[in-house]
Amino acid sequence: MMLTAIPCSLFRGGTSKGLFFLKQHLPTEPAARNQVLLKLMGSPDDRQIDGLGGAHPLTSKVAIVSASTHPDADVDYLFLQVQVNKPEVSDSQNCGNILAAVAPFALEQGLVAAQHPYTDVRIQMLNTNTFAIARIETPNGKVNYQGEAKIDGVPGSSAPVLLDFQDIAGSSCGALFPTGQAIEQINGIDVTCIDNGMPVVLLPAEQLGLSGDESPATLEANTALKQQLEAIRLIAGQRMNLGDVTALTVPKLSIVSAAKAGGTINTRTFIPHRVHEAIGVLGSVSVATACVLQQTVASRYIQNQFSDGTLTVAVEHPTGEFHVEMEVAGSSSLSHFTVLRSALLRTARLLMQGQAYADLPTDLMNSAN
Repeated sequence: MMLTAIPCSLFRGGTSKGLFFLKQHLPTEPAARNQVLLKLMGSPDDRQIDGLGGAHPLTSKVAIVSASTHPDADVDYLFLQVQVNKPEVSDSQNCGNILAAVAPFALEQGLVAAQHPYTDVRIQMLNTNTFAIARIETPNGKVNYQGEAKIDGVPGSSAPVLLDFQDIAGSSCGALFPTGQAIEQINGIDVTCIDNGMPVVLLPAEQLGLSGDESPATLEANTALKQQLEAIRLIAGQRMNLGDVTALTVPKLSIVSAAKAGGTINTRTFIPHRVHEAIGVLGSVSVATACVLQQTVASRYIQNQFSDGTLTVAVEHPTGEFHVEMEVAGSSSLSHFTVLRSALLRTARLLMQGQAYADLPTDLMNSAN
């Protein structure tokens, strides 16, 4: 069996890292495509030692990008989560961190013509058929990766990537509050089920016997807690119109508590079986949205209630804070609550550009464009 070379790039996007492919360089049939990606990443294996994966969900990600035919988009972006220790590839969610590197990749590959001094790239997120605009610094028509923008969870500084999300409420579940309630109980625990770009179940730390500032390692070692949370997640998935979520990576579970470091709210997020070292981009947007409405699990921790208009929510996580800028209306009533805009700052960096090699059956790549 000969080694097959597949062009790709390795990018850090936000606090995640993954392989980026042009759509035409992978098989079009999903099962064949997924088989290729599992081989390239080295899954299933806890270390992903025979592949390019980083042995953690945050570093075992893939973006497939192509020119878009949609009138409101320049490029299409499909996100795939490659499981580390299972032979599974999931398209059940978006990833906002990897999204931060989609525009730089598209510019590097010539899918979009760079402008001066910045370029706005319109991105269709195929996982949910929603849209975002990424603003990238492109002085003299070249992508700039160096700058003074800093995000918690990433050392050093980089050029800013500004992400503006458009109409993402209910993108996976069909409604911002898919159960029709801002707060309800599952297995005796108060929860808020919300989807503003990412399906998330919010749970109060104290009802789980937690302070809320436990380390990810401590939470991952708590077997009883993980079993309790998974039981809640399976029920929530059904209520959120996601069906049987046993094999899905959504909904996420965000344990919330009062802010510890001057932010708006504190979080610890299961994604869904490992604990995020920070918090996902779209997960933070959903948590921030729950902070604004006055009848949610999150709102009980907000010292000064928000009012309508443009506002910033600081979501604390294990390695810092995530700031979400929002514009909302009707925040005093579930039936009238509307998110008009969600935006945030990320950074990205090109780490490698070249070819990935894998020993693949000769006919597996025949369906590549």
